[in-house]
Amino acid sequence: METDEWKAQIERERREKDEFFAGGWQSPLPLQDRAEFKGLDYYPPAPDCRFEIELYEHEEKKTKKMAYTKGEERDFIQWGEFRFSIGGEECVLQAYKNDAEEGQLFIPFRDATSGQETYGAGRYLDLNAARNHTADGKWILDLNRAYNPWCVYSENYTCPFVPQENWLAVPIRAGEKNYSKK
Repeated sequence: METDEWKAQIERERREKDEFFAGGWQSPLPLQDRAEFKGLDYYPPAPDCRFEIELYEHEEKKTKKMAYTKGEERDFIQWGEFRFSIGGEECVLQAYKNDAEEGQLFIPFRDATSGQETYGAGRYLDLNAARNHTADGKWILDLNRAYNPWCVYSENYTCPFVPQENWLAVPIRAGEKNYSKK
């Protein structure tokens, strides 16, 4: 995909998300906050935060208990890991599945922007095999699509905390920034 086309797609997805948050019946924003909602804050699309890379699938897939914001725990399967470099720093992010049969990967992460420019508890990425696979079998890991969990917007939601193995020391200046009512 050409860079201009990719940037246009990112911008279109962001506008659609803002419209959904402002008026969608399933919006995570409380009703009283929707009238004042002017849109989410994002970093500008950063091509250097988009990777077409291999998923190093774990031979032994371990179960990982993730704690949630409301105190419960849920099991995830530690499926594999992505290895990439940002700003000259080598990074590794673990990818999880809820179920071995599903085609979706869940990548929660924290980085050096967490708690300052972005949500303190971290952000998420969801990768779908149908949408995020290249013709040669690599995954498209696009950190520009990193999003805040819905518990950021309303206490009606519970969200998994990012496991420490997915805490990155580098800043990821891509995707959603911290949410504040404007």
